[in-house]
Amino acid sequence: MKKLLILIALLLLSNQGFAQDKLYLIFEFMKVDNEQEAAYMETEAFWEKIQEQRVKNGDILGWDLWSLQPGGEDQGYQYLTVNLYNDPLKMMSNAGNFETALKTAYPNMSEDDLNKKFENTAKSRGLAKRVYLEQIATTKGNFDMPLGTVAGINLMKVSNGDYEKYEKFETEIFQPMHQKEVDAGIRGNWGLLRYMLPVGSDVYASHITVDMYKDYNQLFNVGATDGPAMSEDQIQKIQGGLATRDLKYKYMATLIRKVR
Repeated sequence: MKKLLILIALLLLSNQGFAQDKLYLIFEFMKVDNEQEAAYMETEAFWEKIQEQRVKNGDILGWDLWSLQPGGEDQGYQYLTVNLYNDPLKMMSNAGNFETALKTAYPNMSEDDLNKKFENTAKSRGLAKRVYLEQIATTKGNFDMPLGTVAGINLMKVSNGDYEKYEKFETEIFQPMHQKEVDAGIRGNWGLLRYMLPVGSDVYASHITVDMYKDYNQLFNVGATDGPAMSEDQIQKIQGGLATRDLKYKYMATLIRKVR
C-alpha cells in the first residue's frame, strides 16, 4: 500500500518537481454526534501528545484541531484536523514510525489501555472525508496562528480547464489585496490550496482558500473597513475571475488545539 501511495505521489507531481519549501496538508473532516462531544475532546487530547512526538521525530511539521461552524449534525462536519508536511512523499506514504511516537508519548500505558483509547477514538467520531492538498500561494507575514484564530475555509469548484485561469486570478488580483490587509494589521493570513487527492469530475471541490484572523473581532473590523476605490479595469478582472469558480461551501473554523 505504501509503495502504491508513493507511486501516486510521483505521478501527481511529475510535472511540478519536488519543491521542499512548499507546504502540503491533509485535511480530515470529522462528524461528531452531540452526545459524543466530551468523548471526542478526550480523544483529541490523547492524539495531541502523539502528534507532538511526530513533530519532534520529523514525521510532520505540525497538527491542528479546528471546530467548524455551522456545526449542527445535519450541516456536514463539526471538526477538522490538519496534518502539515514539507514533503509530498511523506504525506502520501504516511512516513515515519508511528509506533515509536506512540510509545514515546505514552511509555507507561498498557497495551490494553492503548487499545481502549483507539476503540474510543473510533466511537467518538466518524472520519468522514480526507483531502490531500498543496499550498500554491500565501501572504507573507509573521502571523503565528495562536489558539482562538478564526479562519474562513472556502471550498471552491473549478473545472480542469480553468485551473490556470482561476489560480492566476487569485494570485494576481486577490493575493495583493489580502497582502495589504496583512501589512495593515487587519488580517492574519490568506492562502490558496489545490486538491491533490481526490480528483475527478465527481469531487465536491478542487481548491480551498483560507482567510485567517486572530479572532472574530478582527474579522468583523476588516468587514467594516473601506478599502481603496477600484478602477473599472480591476472590477472587470474580479468579475472575470469570480466566473472561473463556484464557491461550493464556506465554514468558519476556530483553532482549539495546535502542535508545532
